[in-house]
Amino acid sequence: MKNRLKVLRAERDWSQADLAGHLDVSRQAVNAIETGKHDPSLPLAFRIARLFDMKIEEIFNDQI
Repeated sequence: MKNRLKVLRAERDWSQADLAGHLDVSRQAVNAIETGKHDPSLPLAFRIARLFDMKIEEIFNDQI
């Protein structure tokens, strides 16, 4: 799944560790989601969307 997580994180000048702390996940989990190696659970996707004040669909895209 493609996503804008890396761009959104960079816009706030956050490291992967910073974002992981906000989401209560590991830095490795953030890296895996950003690189498309792992899709977030639905509850985590909602937490990400709330953190960035966006809709899930604005961050994640299942289109190839």
